[in-house]
Amino acid sequence: MKSYLKVISMITAACMCVGIASAAPKPTPKPDIKALLITGGCCHDYDAQRELIPMSIDLKTKLRVQWTVLHQRTNAGDVLLDFYKNPDWAKGYDVVVHNECFAHINDDKYIAQILQPHMDGVPAVMVHCSMHCYREGKNPEVWWEFCGVHSPGHGPKHPFEVQITKPDHEVMKGMSNWKTPQGELYFINKVYPGTTLLAESKSNKTGEMHANVWVNEYGPNKTRVFATTIGHHNETMMQDQYMEMITRGFLWAVGKPVAENLKTSK
Repeated sequence: MKSYLKVISMITAACMCVGIASAAPKPTPKPDIKALLITGGCCHDYDAQRELIPMSIDLKTKLRVQWTVLHQRTNAGDVLLDFYKNPDWAKGYDVVVHNECFAHINDDKYIAQILQPHMDGVPAVMVHCSMHCYREGKNPEVWWEFCGVHSPGHGPKHPFEVQITKPDHEVMKGMSNWKTPQGELYFINKVYPGTTLLAESKSNKTGEMHANVWVNEYGPNKTRVFATTIGHHNETMMQDQYMEMITRGFLWAVGKPVAENLKTSK
């Protein structure tokens, strides 16, 4: 009898262990991409966009992206982020998304420290006002070379058609022209070597066409940089076409095959 009770106790204990094991949380899958989003500064709704950009990419890609968001909550365009003062600020990330607006910065050493990880090979995605950042140093061209273009300003806000000029490029292949519900078209007056323009739109102010989507191979390592000046308004960022475009550029920048890793619409 005692032996029987002992066996029952052992079986019960084993079942309890199995139950506990099955209830234990599963380990978090290893991310395919570790991404850093830097945002904040003047003139834009970064409280919303800090959520919109990761959400868009997570919805549109098959890959697991682990996001770190650095948000400097300020309306000033001349704030220095302590984060950038660390020479290893980009260490451990596969890509950095710049969606910031700090135009009135003239500290050349600080600007060089932002650029160095990208010069060394860390890919980047540049959104909207990041093209107007860090332009008051002694040599603002170092930032423009990173962006791939020089934009001196923008025209009045108006919807515009995004016309694809390189339909066979990996970022744009399979996409069609689309119209934004609202927009702020940046003027482009110089394109740097290594830059390939992918799309453009017409200015209501001048009637001229200006590039607003492109890719750049930056520095001696030909670091991949995807850039778009589209993105002032949240309603534009929430367009399905915009979400797909930013995801395609993100995948291209980090070196992942776009078509293979993009979710297709059903």
